[in-house]
Amino acid sequence: MREVLKTALSLSVSGTLLMALLWLTGPLWKKHVSKRGQYGLWLIVLARLLLPLTPAVSLTGMLFQWAEPVPEPQAEAWTETREPSGGAAWTGAAAELPESPVDLWDGLCLVWLGGAAFLLIRKVTVYQSFVHYIQAGWEEVSDVELLDILAQIGEQAGVRRPVELCTNGLTASPLLLGVFRPCIVLPSKDLSASDFGYTVWHELSHYKQRDLFFKWLVQFAVCLHWFNPLVWRMAREISRACELACDERVIRNLDPTERRAYGDMLLRAAEAEGRYQSGPAAMALHESGEQLKERLEAIMNYKKGTKLTAVLSFALAAALMAGAAAAGAYPIHTQTPGKKTGNSGVVLVNAKKTNSASEQAEQYYQAGSLPLFQITFSRLSEKEQSAWLDRIYKDNRISFWGTAVSLLEDGPCIQRLAETAYKDGNITYFSTLARRMNEDTLEQWLDRAMKDGNWAFQSMLFNALDREDVFDELEAKKNKEWAEARAAEYKTAGVTVDGKNYYYKGQLVNVFLDMRANKSFYTLDMNPMGTVNVKILRNADDKITGAAYMTEAELAELFGDMEDGDDGEYIPVDLKSVKAGERVCLGEYTLSYGDEIWCDLNAGAGNGMKVYFAKNQQKQPVYWSVHNLRQGDESLRCTLEFTVEAPASPGVYKLYVQATDGPLGNVKGWLSVTEGE
Repeated sequence: MREVLKTALSLSVSGTLLMALLWLTGPLWKKHVSKRGQYGLWLIVLARLLLPLTPAVSLTGMLFQWAEPVPEPQAEAWTETREPSGGAAWTGAAAELPESPVDLWDGLCLVWLGGAAFLLIRKVTVYQSFVHYIQAGWEEVSDVELLDILAQIGEQAGVRRPVELCTNGLTASPLLLGVFRPCIVLPSKDLSASDFGYTVWHELSHYKQRDLFFKWLVQFAVCLHWFNPLVWRMAREISRACELACDERVIRNLDPTERRAYGDMLLRAAEAEGRYQSGPAAMALHESGEQLKERLEAIMNYKKGTKLTAVLSFALAAALMAGAAAAGAYPIHTQTPGKKTGNSGVVLVNAKKTNSASEQAEQYYQAGSLPLFQITFSRLSEKEQSAWLDRIYKDNRISFWGTAVSLLEDGPCIQRLAETAYKDGNITYFSTLARRMNEDTLEQWLDRAMKDGNWAFQSMLFNALDREDVFDELEAKKNKEWAEARAAEYKTAGVTVDGKNYYYKGQLVNVFLDMRANKSFYTLDMNPMGTVNVKILRNADDKITGAAYMTEAELAELFGDMEDGDDGEYIPVDLKSVKAGERVCLGEYTLSYGDEIWCDLNAGAGNGMKVYFAKNQQKQPVYWSVHNLRQGDESLRCTLEFTVEAPASPGVYKLYVQATDGPLGNVKGWLSVTEGE
């Protein structure tokens, strides 16, 4: 590990030498080199900081090798034995090496790696949070005229890949997100045709130059060389050079009047107010007032480059690359017996090998490091990715599953995994895969779910296709049919259903209870105007066999002691098992303003449980929900406690428990409903 640290230090020294060279000689060449050329020079420095490529002899390599402690002669003893043929054979015996300052180097390695890992994880996390905030509030632009302008400018800019267009009023300025799925985000679509054209041209130029990719490389260099303050300054310099180069790319074919209009657009963008500043890897239209001033001056003073300018830029780049090679780096190597070369004895052989991407993925997976696993997973082959997804599915780690699937495109791997999840009835994992499917594939799966009568998958697929209204109609029809079928079943047991009222032997029912055979809650209804308490009788197969009056003991067991002055209804919950992704209804309630609900459930087995009230089981909870994951050896518990009030509205709600991360077992607890005053 110390060899890796020495290599990183040598790269930092080499990069510092190049940065100093550029800053010191800048006044001599800046006015004669294009902005794009200046940007390219800084990218050469970035490459020197990241790539441990070095010639056999280099300035930095010699410096670090000279600073190494020289081992004692007895550290490795080599003897020469003459062969009868006149040749010579070399044999060696290892002896104890002198002790080296292990503690110091190991301590430095830990500090360096700890700082680098902390910064990298923080930057990735901040970027993900930034993207989530932007995406949560954005709206896709559907204006055909604006989309046509975007397509035309993209064609002129040489961008062959489709670029999405969205708006989010909380952004501080227009920006570009996404390396693989680019999206231009505008604070507002209410821009003049001129401002809109210049804005998207600017952002498309960033995408064409792959500036988002380079910006991530800069962030990685900052994490790797966090101890070098000049690297932080270099990051700002590259950001500045990037914007100037992008401006130059846009205005090179504009006349003076159009260049002035482009500058005015930058000023208006700088005046816009927004809550969110650009993230660590997003390309915003402006960064600061000082940089904006520099950009405006460059726009007004722009002159087209000449052949001499191009030759000078090329010569400077070649000289800087030669300097980068001369500066070199300290190679990672270990001392191993080598070949005899003249009188020099033994040569050093580079025998250190870095871990493969698969081994790194294993380390990050075992450590639970999701951001680093995501980066490493993207470097794996398709075969390795497929094997990893099978393993994650088997291990039931939903967070790693979602991260890995998000890097895939619709294809054989997605379909193979979807087939497994569908057969297992694992709707949670299937829904993640559905986000990566195209519309035709989703339609095929919907046809299959309709044919199989798979109601849960139908709902999810209708939602993925943005056709919730169609499903709502189907669900309303199904609920009506179900209610009619249930009323018919109850009628065979002597119970008549009239709307929300239940009648037994001509009497209005006060407490009506229908429990499954496994004692999990099915239906409970109370009508204060009723005079009798009735329960439905079911056999072991959940078939209705009749109805009967409830005894006082049964009421006490269901609600608790009614004489203790507590107005609440205490309902036991006891589920032996809940399949992965399955939602189980624990009851239907007519709630009014002021009603107090309390629910406390524990799962003896399982990794994730969600409890919520909703009017529609297949959609997201309407108002009340709690979702917990098991933490270590702690129990998996969900507790709901709330009072029905605005913005909720009175009505009929159902309580559901859902197994979100694999199956659940032994779900037990209580539910209390207390009417408001």
